[in-house]
Amino acid sequence: MASRLAEYREKSKKRKEYLKVTLGVDNLAEALGSDKLEPPVKKKAEVIKKEEDEKEQLEDVDTRKPVEEAEFRDSTAFLKGTQSLNPHNDYSQNFVDTGQRPQNFIRDTGLTGRFEEYPKLQELIRLKDELISRTAHPPMYLKCDLETYDLKQLNCKFDTILIEPPLEEYSRTYGVTNTKFWDWDKIMALDIGEVSSARSFVFLWCGSSDGLDLGRLCLQNWGFRRCEDICWIRTNNKNKDRSILDPRAVLTRTKEHCLMGIKGTVRRSTDGDFIHANVDIDLIIDEEPEPGSLDKPIEMFHIAEHFCLGRRRLHVFGRDSSIRPGWLTIGPDLSNSNYDWAGHQGYFGEGVTTGCTERIEQLRPKSPPPKAGGRGG
Repeated sequence: MASRLAEYREKSKKRKEYLKVTLGVDNLAEALGSDKLEPPVKKKAEVIKKEEDEKEQLEDVDTRKPVEEAEFRDSTAFLKGTQSLNPHNDYSQNFVDTGQRPQNFIRDTGLTGRFEEYPKLQELIRLKDELISRTAHPPMYLKCDLETYDLKQLNCKFDTILIEPPLEEYSRTYGVTNTKFWDWDKIMALDIGEVSSARSFVFLWCGSSDGLDLGRLCLQNWGFRRCEDICWIRTNNKNKDRSILDPRAVLTRTKEHCLMGIKGTVRRSTDGDFIHANVDIDLIIDEEPEPGSLDKPIEMFHIAEHFCLGRRRLHVFGRDSSIRPGWLTIGPDLSNSNYDWAGHQGYFGEGVTTGCTERIEQLRPKSPPPKAGGRGG
């Protein structure tokens, strides 16, 4: 602890010296408008008595009292665009010093308090969550080896498909070692196109490196068009001292992408019975999982459910921790199964969409009506 404190003080001292040179001042506290000025540096006398010189040489350096550092409370001397030189607002330097990522300081990122300043949007999300909860069937799950299991055996067409493949890069970024990793050739070989309905959406987690390009090839191979890129910015409020550094990367990767694909013709202006666009944003700011875990933000389920009103939902590569009402979860990491084809199909006897209430229709964002002779959005 003492060595780290000394290291922080040395870094702080070097930054202050750099600021003095940058601003061209001798007294940094006076330039910043601080109430507490730096003590003037006293020059040593050129002639020192022999007795005093011998006495100073005998003094132990470790017993000297550290000089009290000046506390700066005003940064008015810094101009706009020079925040990187400001020791009070340098989140990159704070990450180097403490391990706290800059995104840790973004406010109102939770699902509960995010829309407090937008009461209508808050009401819309509450009503949609209540409707989704009422129309969701009990959770169903099937333990299977996806390398050998034929997805056609599900004998069902799904409106929303969420895929969380165990990518090899997770062993470097998350420290995952207790699962069998998949390469992109195996992922592309999954017969997703055969279990997707004529109008459907797929959400594919693809990591943060080569998966962005290979994931697009997968969507194309399955018959989908990429229409959105949802980005997860990972915070580390709980794991700032246990963050795993990717040995192959120069910088610390703190984001992950989920590609969204669309199949068929779906328009925001005319297909309000199947999709509600612009309810959520394409950015997720959430805590990264514990080392060794593959869990993704639960907000991804909310985004998919708020957007697509289809009730037939499939989660591929699911785990026990991701089992959710309204979804059929399949994957090799599940502990058991309760899937029954007849029972699953029976949940959709009254319709395959959640429907919409009059109040939700009033509150949801809508596209402008198409102009005469023009295409709808």
